[in-house]
Amino acid sequence: ITISGDNFFCVVIHMVDALMEEPLTLKDIRLSHISKPMQSLVHECADFLGSSETTSDVTLLTEKLHTAQAICDVAWEKLNTGYWKDVQIVWRHLYSYGSLFKALFEVKLGRSTPDALRSCDMGLLLGAPILDNILSRIASKLHSRLPPVTSADHLEKDSCLPPVPLEFPIKNLACPSLEHFAKEYLNKEEPVIITKGMDYWPALSTRPWSIRYLLEKVGGRTVPVELGSKYTDEAWSQKLMTVSAFVDTYILKEQSRDTQIGYLAQHQIFDQIPELRDDICIPTYCCLGEKDEEPDMNLWFGPEGTVSPLHHDPKNNLLAQVFGHKYVRLYKKQETPFLYPHEDRLLENTSQVNVENPDFEKFPSFANARYSECILKPGEMLFIPPKCWHFVRSLSPSLSISFWWE
Repeated sequence: ITISGDNFFCVVIHMVDALMEEPLTLKDIRLSHISKPMQSLVHECADFLGSSETTSDVTLLTEKLHTAQAICDVAWEKLNTGYWKDVQIVWRHLYSYGSLFKALFEVKLGRSTPDALRSCDMGLLLGAPILDNILSRIASKLHSRLPPVTSADHLEKDSCLPPVPLEFPIKNLACPSLEHFAKEYLNKEEPVIITKGMDYWPALSTRPWSIRYLLEKVGGRTVPVELGSKYTDEAWSQKLMTVSAFVDTYILKEQSRDTQIGYLAQHQIFDQIPELRDDICIPTYCCLGEKDEEPDMNLWFGPEGTVSPLHHDPKNNLLAQVFGHKYVRLYKKQETPFLYPHEDRLLENTSQVNVENPDFEKFPSFANARYSECILKPGEMLFIPPKCWHFVRSLSPSLSISFWWE
């Protein structure tokens, strides 16, 4: 799978130029905050790509590609020093520019489409937006050049769901009015399942989401995958891989029967791949928040058996189920004294108790904790109030979107 270098390169460069007054402007990075040698490398790449007479000399282009990689390497070191939240934005911008330069040189050299696409995605995942989100635009064009998905019916894998008896079911309500939802559930911090509240989404109607659909739309895109049964396990880790590789390895499990569990969890995919944003809608209930801003939107996509251990979040949460089924158990925040939160500051919002196999000798008070539960089905949204503890297990390959708001 290769790119016809010169023609496509011109298309991409024109796309970049159309977004700014001068070719490949560096307006989105404070160059004065980085070293003089690094400034020189950035200008070298930008000036070369902005030239009206870019060369086809493979040796020279390869040299420039190595320069772009060096820019990424320096930024990478800064990004991986200390806590992520403390990293200066200039290093994220630098990583984005380095990734842009790298992708463009790979296109010019006629390298494989997945190589250039991965460079764009790495910039989107680790960098910060530049040039009107140009990396996302280029990535979309590159992905459109990949061959179509050829896998057959086995893509739509689902499990026969055994009946799961519910002792304390969460109340269901068909599309309540904003006033009723606010009065009876939001203000009282009372969980509820909302039905018929997302049937109009393209993802559930005109462009129904499925494993096949996701592979067609984003199969070649690189995403962060969590490896391990749950994030509290010592062996838990993360890996960057394409959506297609994730589906083959962890959902269809074509490579091995005993492969560890992989989960595309809590990923802000709509920032990385905006075209998917057109398929979903922000629930109107989110407008009841005190802040005039969009909710945080995260995607949760994985096979049967993925688990989110018992934990709580600081914001209101609407968990919208697009396909597949999930078992969810909720404990109101008043039950916290019985739930044994971790003492470690990083895990203080997570319980030490294994909900499915509790050790009552070690955690005797857990037996006194009261809960409610549900099987969340496609087209349903579960309202989870702030600091309401929740445990989630996927009963089949499934995809959910969480909307967090204040």
